[in-house]
Amino acid sequence: MKTVFAKLASVERKWYVIDAQGKVLGKVAAKVASVVRGKNKAIFTPNQEIGDFVVVINADKIVVTGRKREQKMYHHHSGYPGGLKSFTYEKLAARHPTKPLENAIKGMLPKCPLGRKLALNAKIYAGAEHPHSAQNPTPLEM
Repeated sequence: MKTVFAKLASVERKWYVIDAQGKVLGKVAAKVASVVRGKNKAIFTPNQEIGDFVVVINADKIVVTGRKREQKMYHHHSGYPGGLKSFTYEKLAARHPTKPLENAIKGMLPKCPLGRKLALNAKIYAGAEHPHSAQNPTPLEM
């Protein structure tokens, strides 16, 4: 058997748009991570960037289930002694409305240079407007 690698010049990369209003955070993040990684394509290769671009709008209107709004914690360390900062979902979403979704998507991608590059293919916006209308993104149903 021969391993088949996709030629990057022949891979067609599409643009999709997802309206996250009223949708659950984890389900949106899982769908975005899968499409950005390219797992929805028949030529999926784990070590190549063959995924599509995804534009997420209304990220500030995304919902979380249960009591996660008050109980879910996000942590950040500055690198200095005593530099641990902790925020609840509620405080983080009030300060940076797109950050919880960005963190969820990054957590579902590989932890390597490829994963950091794939994370840039997910464009997340708090409002309903986005600057990618020239790419004609097609709506992606969930």
